[in-house]
Amino acid sequence: MNKLDRLFGGKKPIIAMVHLNPLPGSPLYDSQAGVAGIVEAARRDLKALQAADVDAVMFGNENDRPYELSVDTASTATMAYVIGQLRAEIQKPFGVNVLWDPMATVALAAATGASFVREIFTGTYASDMGPWTPNAGAAMRYRDRLGRSDLAMLFNVSAEFADSLDRRSLADRARSAVFSSIPDAVLVSGAITGEAAEMSALESVKAVLPNTPVFANTGVRHNTVTDILKLADGCIVGSSLKVDGDTWKPVDPERAKEFMRIVKAARA
Repeated sequence: MNKLDRLFGGKKPIIAMVHLNPLPGSPLYDSQAGVAGIVEAARRDLKALQAADVDAVMFGNENDRPYELSVDTASTATMAYVIGQLRAEIQKPFGVNVLWDPMATVALAAATGASFVREIFTGTYASDMGPWTPNAGAAMRYRDRLGRSDLAMLFNVSAEFADSLDRRSLADRARSAVFSSIPDAVLVSGAITGEAAEMSALESVKAVLPNTPVFANTGVRHNTVTDILKLADGCIVGSSLKVDGDTWKPVDPERAKEFMRIVKAARA
């Protein structure tokens, strides 16, 4: 049994995003609301997502634009503080993602007791943030040095805001990542946050990885989730659950409930 089966009992999970408000040091940070404002906004979204009965939540710093490949220590520390403030209220398995820093992501998971992480761990990219070459070997060894060999690693193999400099097909890159780095799941994304991956891309990756969980990572919507779950082993969803489907707005409790109603019907 893989780590995700242990977490989710073999069903195709829906992991919903808690997008934290901009963190201290980022250009969009609201110093008037302060860290307390970040905690309260995250609490509101967490409550709405859990009431909708999503299978898991993931805390991420999506609002820390422009993104960095090596984040400020304050970002990771603030995320740990916010999750710590909410820890007693988290009723679902949770994960973390510090964009776009694998080492910070693993460190945050170790500090907070997260069950899984999502990041770009493999590949070489030309990106909005400059040349991008993550190191899966370092991240996996760091995980184990921190005593978290149980931590599930979700590898995004189609980086947002970037183009792979590796000319192999997405399917070949995904197959190679599984062989060389042993992720617990592979994620397929669209070009940017909130944009769907092509179904053909998802299909091609799943075809070469029949024994590895493959998730749709971006742009999953109410009117597409049923078809996506026929192919994918799970989904990560953020924008579709927000007010007006807008990434930068709060979670809409009714949209989240309707999304999960559709999911449960599809899984049945």
